[in-house]
Amino acid sequence: MSWFRCVETRPWASLRLFCLPHAGGSAVFYRTWAREVGPAIELHAVQYPGRADRMSEPMVSDADRLARLIAGAMAPLLDRPFALFGHSMGAVVAYEVARLLQERGTPPVHLFASGARPPHDRGEDRVAGRDDDGLVEALAELGGTDAEVLQDPELRELVLPYVRNDFALIEGYRHRPEPRLNVPVTVLAGDSDPHADPGVAAKWRQVTDAGPCNVRVWPGGHFYLTEHRSEVIGEVLRTLEVPVGP
Repeated sequence: MSWFRCVETRPWASLRLFCLPHAGGSAVFYRTWAREVGPAIELHAVQYPGRADRMSEPMVSDADRLARLIAGAMAPLLDRPFALFGHSMGAVVAYEVARLLQERGTPPVHLFASGARPPHDRGEDRVAGRDDDGLVEALAELGGTDAEVLQDPELRELVLPYVRNDFALIEGYRHRPEPRLNVPVTVLAGDSDPHADPGVAAKWRQVTDAGPCNVRVWPGGHFYLTEHRSEVIGEVLRTLEVPVGP
């Protein structure tokens, strides 16, 4: 099955935006973005295997392998300029995708890293090894999943395996300093994110050689972009020099 979900194909669009979800997330997280980015961008949300309409497929538990699979699947869609946007785990995977595509001669025009510690400073958080209650508690702390919903045993049985897989994937990730990224990076963060506060997130500046790395901060926690979706999309459009509004 395809790695990407595109709500509306736009053959006339001048640029493609590939959006990578957080740990435990799916392409539906970006579904409402397609309309807001406007007609000049064709948005493709990455659907990781092992969830949603790819539930029957085996999960990928290694970040480097996941990046290689995504980069390979992108190949037919690189006939026009493109940018990458990743939130949390998705930002680190997007970074690795960007490095792979840079080596292959088709780098993105920009990387947007949202709600994420930088690749070389992953911190000490360890969630994957917790029991189910501990895993649900960690999700509640981040604010991305309704913990009350996950009290349902059947839903837990469905959701927690791929959530645990994703946490294991990102917690097992080890950064390689080479090749250096030569792609502009914009960092986006919530001012009260317990996982990646703006000071930590700003260290993304250390992984790119492509000039200034801008940091944009909004009020909110790890999922600040849910409340500030329009402002975040506006920042993406301004950075990519795409017209905002009709």
